[in-house]
Amino acid sequence: MPSHAKSSLEAGLVALKQGNYQTAIAQLEPIANSQSNATASLQAQVGLVMAYARSGEVTKAIAISQNLIESNNPQVQEWATRALEHLTKRKKPDRESKNVETGFVAFENSTPDSPPVTPTLEEKPEDRVKETKSDDTPPMVPLVRLKATVATPPPPPPSATPLSGFMGSVTRTQAKLFGVIYWRQAQRAKAWQPLRKPKLIPLRLLSAGTFIALFWVMREILKLAMGSINQTLVKLPYLEPLQLLYQDPTKLLLIVLVISIGISPWLLDLLLAKFYGQREFSKDVLNAHSREAVRVLQRCCQQRHWPLPKLRILPMAAPIILTYGSLPRNARIVVSQGLLEQLADDEIATIYATQLGHIAHWDFAVMSLLLLVTLPTHKLYQQLSRWGDKISAKIWRWPVTILASLIYGVWCFLTGTALWLSRLRLYYSDRVASEITGNPNALIRALLKIAIGIAADIQKQEETSWQLESLNLLIPVSHQQSLSLGTIASNLSFESFLKWDTANPYRRWFTINNSHPLMGDRIERLCQIARHWHLDTELHFASEPSKVKRQSFLLQIAPWLGIPLGVLFAALVWLTWQLAFALKFLNLKWIYEDWSFITGCLLIGFSIGTVMRINSFFPDIKPATLQTEDYLPTLLADPSALPIDSISVRLEGKLLGRQGTSNSLAQDLILQSSAGLVKLHHISWLGQSVNHQDLIGRQIIVTGWFRRGATPWIDIQTLETQSGKTIYSPHPIWSTFLAVAAQAWGAYVFLTG
Repeated sequence: MPSHAKSSLEAGLVALKQGNYQTAIAQLEPIANSQSNATASLQAQVGLVMAYARSGEVTKAIAISQNLIESNNPQVQEWATRALEHLTKRKKPDRESKNVETGFVAFENSTPDSPPVTPTLEEKPEDRVKETKSDDTPPMVPLVRLKATVATPPPPPPSATPLSGFMGSVTRTQAKLFGVIYWRQAQRAKAWQPLRKPKLIPLRLLSAGTFIALFWVMREILKLAMGSINQTLVKLPYLEPLQLLYQDPTKLLLIVLVISIGISPWLLDLLLAKFYGQREFSKDVLNAHSREAVRVLQRCCQQRHWPLPKLRILPMAAPIILTYGSLPRNARIVVSQGLLEQLADDEIATIYATQLGHIAHWDFAVMSLLLLVTLPTHKLYQQLSRWGDKISAKIWRWPVTILASLIYGVWCFLTGTALWLSRLRLYYSDRVASEITGNPNALIRALLKIAIGIAADIQKQEETSWQLESLNLLIPVSHQQSLSLGTIASNLSFESFLKWDTANPYRRWFTINNSHPLMGDRIERLCQIARHWHLDTELHFASEPSKVKRQSFLLQIAPWLGIPLGVLFAALVWLTWQLAFALKFLNLKWIYEDWSFITGCLLIGFSIGTVMRINSFFPDIKPATLQTEDYLPTLLADPSALPIDSISVRLEGKLLGRQGTSNSLAQDLILQSSAGLVKLHHISWLGQSVNHQDLIGRQIIVTGWFRRGATPWIDIQTLETQSGKTIYSPHPIWSTFLAVAAQAWGAYVFLTG
């Protein structure tokens, strides 16, 4: 496509999105009449249908729709048929002119399949704002939402797959505007019965356990730091250790944490305003983006006798939302600008309703404390990384790099205390949001669009931003699970991708170190709520479970399975030596009276399990068995796959990730291939002339082992550039070294006692 035509098409689409219909018509008409590019012409004609319909020129919209029906593309034919049906149904000029004056709010956020919400749970009849809707404009999605970045054609039949051939090689903006993703726009409930009250005891216990775990980790880290400082002072001349650092910090730390929970809202206000640009967000501005969200907040708070939560906004393109505070009366709901721009009215309302669920269940208080502790830690890690990048001499950069990596490890330990709570609380909040709004289908669309938006932000910035990483624990969808999910839709349906999350019998074992629950499992629960209210569901999952060999799973967890086997071995050793001592056959009881030999047995068991798994986990990569990016959607759609399957792949694409000291551990490496984003695991190896950070931003070829887990990833064997530079990632060597080290350590402990 010529550059001027491409820019005109983009300008027309942007004008259509902003509601400037005459400008859109002027930009799109020449391209629609052009014969030089069939794909661009189709895109322009589809846009003109919406522009003409919304500007009142229904006759012209009908004429173009009739022309589109003759298209060779079946998806375009289907869209045009439904558009023509709605355009020719009725013509009411009075309502058309009224909608033009009011900005087409009805088309922006609602469809005929979006009936009013039950007044008892959301609003009173007298509180409703009357919305007008033109009967002449196709109500099937609408095609272009004024605030949604992913706008779609009419809902296809359940068997439809994402539209890919229609788009060709267009820009990402055009793809979002013209139906790469089909949304069924499944209905919301007109009237619904309240769901059975959930059991909150697990959530309450887990909240308390998270506080205890955070307290214990902080105490141990504090003790270690205090002891290290004093040991350093003892060894230095002219200095004496500080007696204060020899005291037990338990009581003081407990008091500080309890006080911190109480004042966390105001402290977090300061931190988020200073480091993230957070500012106040008025209810009127929210009303302009989602009137239903305001009604949901007002109705729910009125029913529970809460003051309206203070609204805040972050100037971020990634769609996120989080809630913090210590009590319902001082709760804050923080939304990003990207979420307001990328979600529709009803979807924004459901996301705000999930935050009300966190407030209602009180889990937001513990998460606020965790955020208050982890944000300064992550900020320190950022600052040290920036200092390290400014140091030119390697001899001075290494200490800063090591210190920054240690701080990052501390941050990981602190966030790790809340992983279980972070996963569980989202199930509860989704349930509350569905019950408040009666619209679980809108919540499904919102979660998927958030994943798409986060993945788009990572692709645009070519790295995982500091904000996403540091706030990840409190946002609805994690940045890691968004990578493949948010970019695969043009090649694979959501149902196919998420089937692993719903059908794999061992799927929950792979979420132990995940901050968020499986998206498929989460959406399936929302679908169950929709079916309970006799609604069609946004996604349709097959009910049959996948078949996975038990031997494969046992081999997958062999290193961890070796730990309980080590305990059994220790018990057998203890019984043997006790019997030998009683029979005066052999006197080695003195070695095992301190019970430390149990630790040695655990290490030996872990080592044996690791050795048993190495060959299956890292098989030889043969050129004949290598899979390319064309096969990646098939790998992602296999519901019976396990990480132990170790599919050999060779993918081409662009290497994304942070550069400099902040990525010295290779924690942020992502491959951007034609099939989507994939997480990469790399182990740095001393002595290589090329560093993995030198390749970030460049086109590379990745060879390694693809693994399908809760987050799909690739264990790298080699990274190659087009110029021939190669980086090796010694995963098998590292696993072997780990097994040998554990074996040697375990044997030493076992023999010395």
